[in-house]
Amino acid sequence: MPKLNGKIKHLAMAIIDTGLIIAALAFGLYLRFDWNVPTVWLDRLELLIIPSTIINLFSFYLLGIYRRVWRYAGVDDLLMIAVAVTTGGIVLYLYSLITGILLPRSAYIIAWFMLLLLVGGFRLSVRLLSTYLNRPAGSGKKKKVLIVGAGEAGVLVARELKRHGDALQMRLIGYLDDDQGKQSQIIQGLPVIGQIKDLPEVVDNRGVSEVVIAMPSAPYRTLQEIIVLCADLKIKIKTVPGIYEILKGQVSISNLKEVEIEDLLRRTPVTVNLEEIAGYLEDEVVLVTGAGGSIGAELCRQIAGQKPRKLVLADHDENGIFYINSELERTHEGLEILPLVMDIKEKQNLQKTLEDIQPAVVFHAAAHKHVPLMEINVGEAVNNNIRGSQNLIDAAAQTGVKRFVFVSTDKAVNPSSVMGATKRAVELYLQQKAQTCNSCVYCAVRFGNVLGSQGSVVEIFRRQIAAGGPVTVTDPAMERYFMTIPEAVQLVIQAGAMGKGGEIFVLDMGEAVKIIDLARDMIILSGLIPERDIKLEFIGLRPGEKLYEELFNDRENYTLTKHERIFIAPDTKLDRKEVVKELHHLSTLLKTSSDFLDFSSNAN
Repeated sequence: MPKLNGKIKHLAMAIIDTGLIIAALAFGLYLRFDWNVPTVWLDRLELLIIPSTIINLFSFYLLGIYRRVWRYAGVDDLLMIAVAVTTGGIVLYLYSLITGILLPRSAYIIAWFMLLLLVGGFRLSVRLLSTYLNRPAGSGKKKKVLIVGAGEAGVLVARELKRHGDALQMRLIGYLDDDQGKQSQIIQGLPVIGQIKDLPEVVDNRGVSEVVIAMPSAPYRTLQEIIVLCADLKIKIKTVPGIYEILKGQVSISNLKEVEIEDLLRRTPVTVNLEEIAGYLEDEVVLVTGAGGSIGAELCRQIAGQKPRKLVLADHDENGIFYINSELERTHEGLEILPLVMDIKEKQNLQKTLEDIQPAVVFHAAAHKHVPLMEINVGEAVNNNIRGSQNLIDAAAQTGVKRFVFVSTDKAVNPSSVMGATKRAVELYLQQKAQTCNSCVYCAVRFGNVLGSQGSVVEIFRRQIAAGGPVTVTDPAMERYFMTIPEAVQLVIQAGAMGKGGEIFVLDMGEAVKIIDLARDMIILSGLIPERDIKLEFIGLRPGEKLYEELFNDRENYTLTKHERIFIAPDTKLDRKEVVKELHHLSTLLKTSSDFLDFSSNAN
């Protein structure tokens, strides 16, 4: 069937609508008199046919009925038809009153109902006919698909799969949902056939070959239960995007993807105050240290979107700087970017660099972070993480930096490792500097593990699974908090906007996850079975590691902020001498030589 020009299609629709309008008005009058209409009323009907047609067609035009693509018609389109028909009916009745060409009132009501039925039915038939004509021939047996979750996301997935199921050789059989009120109900023409616990039975009995998890905001435990239930089933498991995309209606077949561990750890989406963020980043020179790392690179990506005047990328790793600089040059044309290969341990060079570039905002993400490595390389950990950070904190105060955000870690709470202790030392030094410096707002942000970062446990497990195992877990009781990198960085930037001076902001990490559960889930998601296909091996805690991470220490009573996902650990109120004493004590504990670290020289 050849495609018609847009104007011709609109004209054709208007001609058809003209016939429907006339038919509806005539039917209203004939039905009112039981098909025996007196001549006087027929004369009035003739006088009203042309005005009725003009009024209704004009109403349809004004309300955009002819601009809609009816092969994709939905509920909102039918509602707009109802509005257009009602508007036309009211105007026609007012015209009849003014001109005195009145029909019985019931005739108008019947005509309104008939026109609504005819126009709506015609548009619906266009959609049905289009769906039928464009249906691919298809051949072969269709895959049976089961949706887990009969909420808003499940309904959107069902709608998409029903629309494109023929092309993909897929056939929906129904939903599983734990809501008792939905059991045996029909949603989008599909039955809710059981609860999540019934998944293995439904898959076996109905020959399901693919399961779509449509529960974007479900807690980790619920999603983990589904993965475990699917462990022995020879089926594909897919999931939908996050709740943000669901709420915006951005769900299509192309968005469905294989389940990854990041999907299981997904929580309520982070929301940030873009106006507040733009207020301190827009048109400013922003410096990011550690810009070549996972967190630093994501900071650069998100800051670049806030239109800074210049974005300075600083890192000791030239490869990391090269890649993030190349990416930003490609994605943010016109943004002035300055990539610097530099070492924050070199105090004089750092001072001169800040004097030259004059940054207004500094995000300090540069640090050695691997706990076991820093237990071996104690001197380097202290020199880089503490002394380098002191150099930067001091230089910021001396060169006119307005806002300084230090990226800390949950390992700084009651630290059991060298890395954690160095981060805690910097937190204390930063709070001390915030008390004495009026020109710069200093704050720190703590959070736990991030998914996808270089050397993260998830990346280690992926490599071990790809190699055929074993997957090594330190202890069956070990737990960690997790965030995605973009999620953590959004909150870091938001916390930076909220800082008044000296705060240690703590990000809400959700519920802690057992590492052994994480390992098993990743094995299952790889299509394998734990202990049968991939062995799990417990290797014991490594030097400096803890079984459980904490976000606050015993002496910190956190306070709420205006952001529901950000808390504040209160200032420890240490004076300058006490902070310097703490740093000297750390130096002694780590058995570093006195000439290697000279804290007093950086305390001024």
